Amino acid sequence: MPDILTDRAVIALTGPEAKSFLQGLVTNDVAKLAPGAPAYAALLSAQGKILFDFLLHADGDSVLIDCVAEARPALIKRLSLYKLRAKLEITARDDLAVQLQGPADPRHSALPARSITTLPGTAAEAAYHTTRLALGIPEGTDFGSERIFALDAGLDELHGVAFDKGCYVGQELTARMKHRGTDRKRLIVVASAGGESLPVPGTAIKAGDIELGQITATYGARGFALIRLDRLGEISGPLAADDIAVTLTKQDWL
Repeated sequence: MPDILTDRAVIALTGPEAKSFLQGLVTNDVAKLAPGAPAYAALLSAQGKILFDFLLHADGDSVLIDCVAEARPALIKRLSLYKLRAKLEITARDDLAVQLQGPADPRHSALPARSITTLPGTAAEAAYHTTRLALGIPEGTDFGSERIFALDAGLDELHGVAFDKGCYVGQELTARMKHRGTDRKRLIVVASAGGESLPVPGTAIKAGDIELGQITATYGARGFALIRLDRLGEISGPLAADDIAVTLTKQDWL
């Protein structure tokens, strides 16, 4: 049986306008989507902040969305709000799953291969997330909902934004941040210096009285934090979050 990610789920968009519908909504260029070449993308708020991130897979005239399982109902609801009279169907596909084989993950060459398969399969998310966290690649709940701008989250470096496509939701602010260089924050790796569990998301990271940013997601002693890089470059002393000594590491791919 294939190794599958049981914490991911699949949505199918079927119909003659499936690709054009998504093209006007998501950050990446759906017109270039082809079999065997998945694309990483996000659906943003009108203010350019991440609501959902996902991978898109071509399936004939249909598009399969590989998303966080717990976010699937909310993503279907959001897509349905935009559907209006578009000629397509939006369906939860419980007969399909995300497997760790097939074409390369478009975000990073060191991530496992990825495609859609039929159930059943063997759960493999523990090893997958170990690899993902070692690379410092955020996804899903690491972003929160409508909290982080696409470029602050690294979606440009993770090949999730096409700046040469037409309009999409949140495009104006995303393009302005890109061309003006106003994206001073980045989602980078935070770890407790002593190996203890990090404090809860929302906890400030400080150097003395200077706040650099906040923790956004934790996995035991490791997680992600949204950090002002200009402030990080100015400090040299120890860092702490709720009296826990921490380190901050900017990922190689950034």
